[in-house]
Amino acid sequence: MERFSELLKGKFAFGCMRMQLDENGEVDLDLFRAMVDCYLDAGFNYFDTAHVYYDGKSELALKACLTSRYPRERYVLTNKLTSSCFETEADILPLFQKQLDMCGVEYFDFYLIHSVLQANYPKYTDCHAFEIAQELKAEGKVKHVGMSFHDSPEFLDRVLTEHPEIEVVQIQYNWLDLDDPNVQSQGCMDVCKKHGKPVLVMEPVKGGGLVFLPDAALETLNALNEGSPAEIALRFAAEQEQVVMVLSGMSTLEQVRENVAFMKDAKPLSPAAHQAIDEVRKMIRALPLVACTGCRYCTDGCPQSINIPGIFRCMNEKIKFPNRPGSRYGWVTGKGGKASDCIECGQCEDICPQHLPIRDLLKQAAAQFE
Repeated sequence: MERFSELLKGKFAFGCMRMQLDENGEVDLDLFRAMVDCYLDAGFNYFDTAHVYYDGKSELALKACLTSRYPRERYVLTNKLTSSCFETEADILPLFQKQLDMCGVEYFDFYLIHSVLQANYPKYTDCHAFEIAQELKAEGKVKHVGMSFHDSPEFLDRVLTEHPEIEVVQIQYNWLDLDDPNVQSQGCMDVCKKHGKPVLVMEPVKGGGLVFLPDAALETLNALNEGSPAEIALRFAAEQEQVVMVLSGMSTLEQVRENVAFMKDAKPLSPAAHQAIDEVRKMIRALPLVACTGCRYCTDGCPQSINIPGIFRCMNEKIKFPNRPGSRYGWVTGKGGKASDCIECGQCEDICPQHLPIRDLLKQAAAQFE
């Protein structure tokens, strides 16, 4: 895909959704500044944020550590229009201007209609979000318009048919979710190919899930001598024909250093690696894991302040590592509600990109850990 070849440097993007926070809940700017410098020094240039990430703190951190310190041509910046951030059509342009101001830029290289689902698509269309994005592009305040997507291939086909002006699509894609009925990564990739749309990949390591694998799965991948599980996952995504960028939500300087080292010259995986991945996928499919990616969309509107992704990680760790003593459940629920505090309002299930039965799962977690 040569469409954005002059704009994008490499196939590796810095996703600003999993930043390190200090004890006061503020972004560690000293750490983030060092991470930004390391990433740019390695020759990459793509940063991804959204207004909902840490309630705008991600945008402000980018202003403090990136846009106020580097000339505009050194970086590519993507932001998003999220359905929960506006109520009416009249709210969209003021929100967009606020995003520009908080990021400290005069334009965004990419502006994505965020997390398009069958549930929120009518709101986007009723408020003319797609048309407004095109108007912003015509004014030069947005260079390219796209969308991020969390639904079925059939619905993706419908949206791209109705909005052929979409230039790029961000989808969840990793080796574990290719045929997962809740994600259908390969099906969505095939639809993007059908419509000739370049792809931005999110969740290539499934929120870290493809690093913390069961012992037997790790042994299979490590025996390949083709890098760490994280490297294998990122290279798997990068080698796909439609892919122009692979996002990684890095939270430590060590992660940045490791990732840029092998993504500078990311080579395709060997046939043996693909065979091993198929074997590991079958192993994990046999485990009753909660398919949570840790995106945290479910926590924003939770009236009980329940750390739903954290609780689900505890459940999965218990399944993957049955002999590990103790549990992190007490620490995970220390600053918020417990699983048993759920009032079953269902807001979390309405917005969950993975379409998980969260209320039932929280009941299971309460029975297991409380």
